[in-house]
Amino acid sequence: MTEVPFFHDVEPVRRVRDEVMDVHYPDDSHAGPRPAVIFVHGGPVPEDMEPRPRDWEGFIRYGALVAASGLVGITFNHRLHSDELYPEASDDVAAVVERVRELEAVDSDRIALWFFSGGGPIGAAWLRAAPSWLRAVGFTYPVLAPPPDWPGDKPRFNTVEAVSEHPELPKLLVRVGKDFEFFVPSQDAFVQEARNAGADLEVIEIPHAEHGFEDHGADPEAREAVDRAVSWFVKKLAG
Repeated sequence: MTEVPFFHDVEPVRRVRDEVMDVHYPDDSHAGPRPAVIFVHGGPVPEDMEPRPRDWEGFIRYGALVAASGLVGITFNHRLHSDELYPEASDDVAAVVERVRELEAVDSDRIALWFFSGGGPIGAAWLRAAPSWLRAVGFTYPVLAPPPDWPGDKPRFNTVEAVSEHPELPKLLVRVGKDFEFFVPSQDAFVQEARNAGADLEVIEIPHAEHGFEDHGADPEAREAVDRAVSWFVKKLAG
């Protein structure tokens, strides 16, 4: 099968791997602790899938994109292998966050989380907690609330309900024009709740892009939008 090129021509950077995560370093990482962006993949992802998400070309290149802007990029795998495993996946995210904050190359007071697709509900806890070191939270083509028939703790993973709790926390939503139909209502509701609360929310639209556009080849519209998103994270993590 022919490999589809990543939508952006960014080159991979120095990536240091351990049993839990990959750390994507900027060229000037020796200059001192840098802010970090932690990428939270979607799902469910079958447990036996190979490669695993942190080895997907998309996340390798996302790590490179933030590293090229002077940030540390973090990619890892969590346990969202079925819809019932959101609590376990959420625990994995929390453990990685603590691990990242202990890295010598990372400024522990300047951390951002960037959630993708089915990983969106995991963001609810972070919008509610909003620790002082969490400087920004982003979502790309996410689902943002569990479905009505989900058997788990729906309030815990309802990002729509959580968006108004700390309106001052910077939030980013990257939307695509050709998303999954059942993802769109929670995105609409998220934006409306944020607006009602006067929350700090930036919305970037990619009108002609599909869900998972990163693996669909070169796309100038998507590249411009993702460059804007990375610049947003750089700005929010500054200072």
